[in-house]
Amino acid sequence: MEHDLNTPCCCQKHTARSDEERKRLINRLRRIEGQVRGLQSMLEKDAYCTDILTQCAAVKAALNAFDRDLLARHIRTCVVRDLKNGDESVIDELADTIQRMMK
Repeated sequence: MEHDLNTPCCCQKHTARSDEERKRLINRLRRIEGQVRGLQSMLEKDAYCTDILTQCAAVKAALNAFDRDLLARHIRTCVVRDLKNGDESVIDELADTIQRMMK
């Protein structure tokens, strides 16, 4: 199954999440957003390059952790559900997703 890169995947399928999980994921993204704002502030204050790069690495690590968590949940729920329903196209979709994440 080829994914149209101009269409966000969230427009094709949806994932039901508990209120607790949604809140946890949103809180993680808000912390990352705060880190990104911190990068902007550091730049505006002419912080030392190495300090900015260190903070940038922390943002990347936080995003990677978010991705790992979401991917693990996706495999345990959405992928398993679709395979049980006989939809093997989810395997190609998962492989494509992992390839995009590794770029």
